Amino acid sequence: MTRHLTVAQALVEFLAHQYTERDGVRTRLVAACWGIFGHGNVAGLGQGLLEAGAAAMPFLQGRNEQAMVHAAVGYARQCDRLSTHAVTTSIGPGATNLVTGAALATINRLPVLLLPGDTFATRPADPVLQQLEPAHAGDLSVNDALRPVSRWFDRVHRPEALIPAALAAMRVLADPVQTGAVTLALPQDVQAEAYDWPEEFLADRVWHVRRPAPDPAELAAAAAAVRAARRPLIVAGGGVHHSVAEAALAALADATGIPVATTQAGKGALRHDHPAEVGGVGHTGTAVADDLARTADLVIGVGTRWTDFTTASGTLFAAPRVRFVNCDIAPFDAHKMGALPLVADARSALDALRAALDGHRVDPGYEAEYRAGKASWERTADAARSVADEEAAPTQSQLVAALEAATGDEDVVINAAGSLPGDLHKLWRARSRRQYHLEYGYSCMGYEIPAAIGVKLAAPDRQVWALVGDGTYLMLPGEIVTAVQEGIAIKVVLVQNHGYASIGGLSEQVGGERFATAYRYRAPDGSYTGDPLPVDLAANAASLGMDVLRAGTVRQLRAALATARAADRPTCVYVETDPAPTAPPAQAWWDVPVAQTATRPAAVRARAEYERRAAARRRHL
Repeated sequence: MTRHLTVAQALVEFLAHQYTERDGVRTRLVAACWGIFGHGNVAGLGQGLLEAGAAAMPFLQGRNEQAMVHAAVGYARQCDRLSTHAVTTSIGPGATNLVTGAALATINRLPVLLLPGDTFATRPADPVLQQLEPAHAGDLSVNDALRPVSRWFDRVHRPEALIPAALAAMRVLADPVQTGAVTLALPQDVQAEAYDWPEEFLADRVWHVRRPAPDPAELAAAAAAVRAARRPLIVAGGGVHHSVAEAALAALADATGIPVATTQAGKGALRHDHPAEVGGVGHTGTAVADDLARTADLVIGVGTRWTDFTTASGTLFAAPRVRFVNCDIAPFDAHKMGALPLVADARSALDALRAALDGHRVDPGYEAEYRAGKASWERTADAARSVADEEAAPTQSQLVAALEAATGDEDVVINAAGSLPGDLHKLWRARSRRQYHLEYGYSCMGYEIPAAIGVKLAAPDRQVWALVGDGTYLMLPGEIVTAVQEGIAIKVVLVQNHGYASIGGLSEQVGGERFATAYRYRAPDGSYTGDPLPVDLAANAASLGMDVLRAGTVRQLRAALATARAADRPTCVYVETDPAPTAPPAQAWWDVPVAQTATRPAAVRARAEYERRAAARRRHL
């Protein structure tokens, strides 16, 4: 039996029948489709979505193609990678606008399906509107820019080619090792072409998400390494959350007493008040976690990619004979850092490791040491978050504390870029597994507001907060209109500090003297050091349809946050913060190369410090 449908109609029908299954729970794989229509997809996928109707494939109207991908990624992360959204665009700038979002998805190992229109497969005119037309190749289009940032890419030149292409796309999306951005480029003439599709292609299909158990030999080697270690440390990454392995991690920490530090993606793997939880690790980590990392003789990575922020650019794990055990479902990551690999699902591996370590516990003196370090750090954090004057403008640390106090355990707080990730990693006390949502694999400015929409769609009963600075806000505020249109009651905390605070501070450290990092008028000497610009971002948010609450003091901020949380429509809390840094400084290094030769004293001093720090770097082999 066959059905006579266009390629676009068949693709929509196919997507409506794809499911994932893990632990006996079936979830729709592609739950909705975002879209902006142009000549490259309006008569194909646009008509196909219209014909299918919202019951088959819910549609969401976006304002920016990059932002639509961010929303889909936020949704997928909240769904533990078991469900995602598709994103359709026209050929041309709409398609190339997908590249940033695709890179973010792939770097963070989060599934999203990209369906850009493409130039004609039949080439009725050459060139057509928005055709790249490279002189060296006739088969390239701008969509080929998506190849290096996609985990799977295919171009559907013929209707029948959709069958293997679509099946391969679903396989990659549902695969916890391979997942990321998946691109099916769809020539606009092929989208509208009809074909007789086998009923089997359009029937329900379930993709099992496996939980592979560790290899017995790898497990035995890992357990032996833990038993031999005097100062072991667990570093929990985002894979703990994706596997829903938080309870297994807590059980291992409870049984063995091994302390647990977290990456940006892994924060919340244990509640902040768990005795073994020592906070963030790496450049933005806590003093206690970084001190433990420097002296650890065994580091057990669970679902982490070991980025430079986590390793302090290869300077953090300093013990002469330190060894690593990497538990990861992806062999590529499991073999990093010269580790003993434990290739397995995080939950399966943690359960098996706990059983293999039955009766083993770290020395009581080591437990007492890291618990005392944790208590000391909490006092440091409390001092940074404390308020002396309720009527003064809040510092960023006080803002973090006020937002934490205003949120419930199941609220979700989203951030991605600027100075806030460092302060949040050090100061935020996560109370549930998905409360802390930091996109730091790509640290993409503009992510927060669209991602908040995606998270809210995945978890409509939760309060969802997008915490954004003025630089990030100016990148992608347009999806506020989508939130207003759809009645998605996200909350935006808009922090005005008149520039790129994070890069300004970094520039000062590396001899750049804060060059071009402030939003100010030009001074007589041509530098951007004049008065702050008279930009009213609160008025901008209001013009896009949000309710806006202005807070000028700590007292007003607390009141505004409480009001926003109770609101049933998109609401923005606008606050100008005291720009003086108040969070504890970085506890570990990050490698940002400094000019090797310079005449300005700031750069000369910064180079000397750089060489001193870089000398401590090592490769773990």
